[in-house]
Amino acid sequence: MEPSTGSLAAELAALGRPGGQRGTLLQFSTAFCAPCRTTRTVLADVARIVPGVAHVEVDAEDNLELVRRLGIRRTPTVLVLDGHAREISRASGAPPSRAAVIAALGPVASESEPIEPW
Repeated sequence: MEPSTGSLAAELAALGRPGGQRGTLLQFSTAFCAPCRTTRTVLADVARIVPGVAHVEVDAEDNLELVRRLGIRRTPTVLVLDGHAREISRASGAPPSRAAVIAALGPVASESEPIEPW
């Protein structure tokens, strides 16, 4: 099954977690995943410093139907969504750097207000 290429707005609404106005970092995690904890910290930090970007974490075990529908194969997996909740990129595995996450946001980050220095 191929990952969804449409909007994920309905999925975010069903989770009770609206996305960000400019973008969303949608993280799939599991309780036993050590890299997930580090990824959570990095993504939450980016969401704090990039205006209009939200971080939404989803427990993969509790949302197996969504995991299957989106083609999530491992945790952590992060989907970078634009302001319309369309997937613009994804990454799995080792925790990303803050710079890599900001780069993945691409135009979403560059259109926003200046980003605080690290």
